[in-house]
Amino acid sequence: MTEIKPRFEFRAFAQNFGIVEEKMRQLSKVELIRESLETYIVSAGNNENNTKIRDNKMDIKVYVQTLKGLEQWNPRMKGVFPMTTEMIRTEVFPAFSVKEPEFKREEYTLQQYLDEIIKPHPDLAAVNVFKRRFAFTISECIAEIGEVFINGAKIITANLESVDIEAILEAKKMVELESYENVNYLLAIKRVIGMEPLTKDSPYCA
Repeated sequence: MTEIKPRFEFRAFAQNFGIVEEKMRQLSKVELIRESLETYIVSAGNNENNTKIRDNKMDIKVYVQTLKGLEQWNPRMKGVFPMTTEMIRTEVFPAFSVKEPEFKREEYTLQQYLDEIIKPHPDLAAVNVFKRRFAFTISECIAEIGEVFINGAKIITANLESVDIEAILEAKKMVELESYENVNYLLAIKRVIGMEPLTKDSPYCA
């Protein structure tokens, strides 16, 4: 079997991307438009495990490393609801680094999990995220401009991904993303909902 290498990523958020989006559209035609409604589970306990739910399926990715300003994330687990309490206890909650709640069922549907486990927890939050993404290929990198609604608050994201670090760095120059802060979805969501402080140069809060 061919080894799947986790990609490196540069992602930025802003109120708009002006010249960046213009450059992307000049360099590549839109290859795919995707829409999705997802629920992110964010934790006050850590910023290293990205947990999201889409189409009744849970996906957890773990932060691996940062090289040359680019972040690498790797899949940690995938699960489907209804989900057993044993899986939630042993596979899911360790990713949050918070106190384990009392479990009163042997398995949970998605709605039960959100209503009975996540929402009452003082250090966790379930955040609704709608994405409309426009995909390109720039310098052999996956590139994206996306409209993102975080609990209804709209921001724009621009993204470059590849297993090749130098290809991303070259693409950043080509689309003029070099002056932006690299912010992953987890951190952006936590800033929007007030779980993490904004930095003075956070462009998407301007």
